[in-house]
Amino acid sequence: MYQYKDLDRFNRAVFQKIGCSEVEAKQASEILLTSERRGIKSHGLVRLKEYVNLWKTKRLSENPRFTVVHETPSTALVDGGKALGLVTAPKAMQLAIDKAKVAGTGWVAVRNSYHFGIAGYYAMKALEHDMIGICMTNANPLVAPTFSQKPMLGTNPMAFAIPAGKQPPYVADFATAPVARGKLDMMHDKGENAPEGLVQDKIGEASVQADILSYGGAIKTLGGSMIRGGHKGYCLSATVDILTAVLSGANFGPTVVPTLGYLKMTEGMIDKGIGHFFGAMRIDAFQTAQEFKKQMDDWINTFRHATPVKGEAEVLIPGDPERLAELEADKYGIQLSQAAIDTAKMLANEFDIPFVK
Repeated sequence: MYQYKDLDRFNRAVFQKIGCSEVEAKQASEILLTSERRGIKSHGLVRLKEYVNLWKTKRLSENPRFTVVHETPSTALVDGGKALGLVTAPKAMQLAIDKAKVAGTGWVAVRNSYHFGIAGYYAMKALEHDMIGICMTNANPLVAPTFSQKPMLGTNPMAFAIPAGKQPPYVADFATAPVARGKLDMMHDKGENAPEGLVQDKIGEASVQADILSYGGAIKTLGGSMIRGGHKGYCLSATVDILTAVLSGANFGPTVVPTLGYLKMTEGMIDKGIGHFFGAMRIDAFQTAQEFKKQMDDWINTFRHATPVKGEAEVLIPGDPERLAELEADKYGIQLSQAAIDTAKMLANEFDIPFVK
């Protein structure tokens, strides 16, 4: 087990090595460690290598500027200036919250950004203001649309955070594909096969090879085949791509300039980064926060007390597993995956930064 303060110290040092200010490094580290604490290991320290590679390949701007390109009282279009998403996204979510304070709702689209960690981190920022938080992003094209051989969409996660009263908040944070790329990487690192129905090879045939993406394969849409609702998963991923990238002017779908070595760049590609979309909605724009939270408690209690199927202890509320993992990590320390430990040790050696034992 690792202590938060030790991992935070290491993370900050790495982020400062790749050009982040002290404040930005602190913010970026907090996002990665929130992912580790909440049990979302695919978006924790294991991602450091990807961020360092962006810096090494000069994809990151040396002096990125967060620029509001266009705005109304309730909306804004932001250019991230080729900064890490971990730097751009917190500012964009805060802008959405600030606009919601004035207009009731706030909506911010972002272009020229990169991977920003877990979407739930940003959606949850609205909770402390008695607001509903919404966040989504597009990503590397790894998902094959229904009937397509080739990957054209990202795993395109979305998150919703909704406050409650006596109950913990409702937090739904999920990819719009059946599996995140990072989880496939972790399966491969452990020598495991992917469960059936999640991936396909380069000609669209079913596969269980966890590293099939490295060989031109793709992740299937949520649901997989059409008879199992795969076309609905395609709709979800496509909608996220449009709201995050088409609306902002970022690279969309297959035009996303890849950040992964096994994805090939198309000649003439212009890097406008990936896109994000943030929303904040004041509860009291609809009813009093007190009334809503009471009804939200009733909703949560109703579902929490549903009779579970045989073999299951209880019916969970979205956010329960992550919340319980967070409590466990805060009590006993953070358990890193072997892939995260290997990544950290490699970067510690490369940058001459001490890593915790």
